[in-house]
Amino acid sequence: MIYRSLKGLEKFITVSVVGKTMLENGWTFDQADGSTGDALFNSEFLHQLYTGADAAYSGRVTVPVLWDKRLQTIVSNESADIIRMFGSAFDGIGATKLDLLPDGKLEQIEALNAEIYPAINNGVYRAGFATTSEAYTEAVTSLFEKLDELDGKLEDQRYLTGSQITEVDIRLFTTLVRFDPVYVGHFKCNIQRIADYANLSAYVRDIYQIPGVKETVHMDHIKTHYYASHGTINPTGIVPLGPLVDYSTPHDRGRFVSGKAA
Repeated sequence: MIYRSLKGLEKFITVSVVGKTMLENGWTFDQADGSTGDALFNSEFLHQLYTGADAAYSGRVTVPVLWDKRLQTIVSNESADIIRMFGSAFDGIGATKLDLLPDGKLEQIEALNAEIYPAINNGVYRAGFATTSEAYTEAVTSLFEKLDELDGKLEDQRYLTGSQITEVDIRLFTTLVRFDPVYVGHFKCNIQRIADYANLSAYVRDIYQIPGVKETVHMDHIKTHYYASHGTINPTGIVPLGPLVDYSTPHDRGRFVSGKAA
């Protein structure tokens, strides 16, 4: 959704949002649960799109899903692939000129993605769904080691590769913006909050305040999904009222000139 907004793809790509909770029927288009409904086929469940594309499909039903209206099939359900498509596929027909995968940074971006995904993006899930103390400790330790490292890195530069925001920043942001409201409590990733990191906390606010980003962050939807969907972690399904995190407060990331502190 962030890529769609930043690249100005709203006129090319319509969106149907699934409901907040994922229970016995998986993702639904139940409008009483916060879904927009399925604008294409009026489906009741997301799995109906998967079997509509392939009647023999029996794998996992996940979001996001990129659907080709002309070919009537799923293009991809892998977010990493979809953002790469959004990054350049529409450039010749009116997308916003914003290069989030610049040639000179590709190797650096790939290396950072390879470090950040297992430790942070997937690390919060490894911690949250761990079934042994050993697995939990390993996941949380590597998670906070990487957060510590990135906080240090952001002491001297605005974004992870320098002065320009890139794909790796967007991928990290989607986890960090959920961290204090969800992962600290729900997944027990509670050694520190992002709010306790001087640089990471300002970095999250910096990205959140980029025009078009905050409109993609629906914290009520996010919190309800996690707390009400994971019965093994939160059997009561109670969604906590806090913490109330204000990502619109000022940040000091504008102090960087050419990617370095002025």
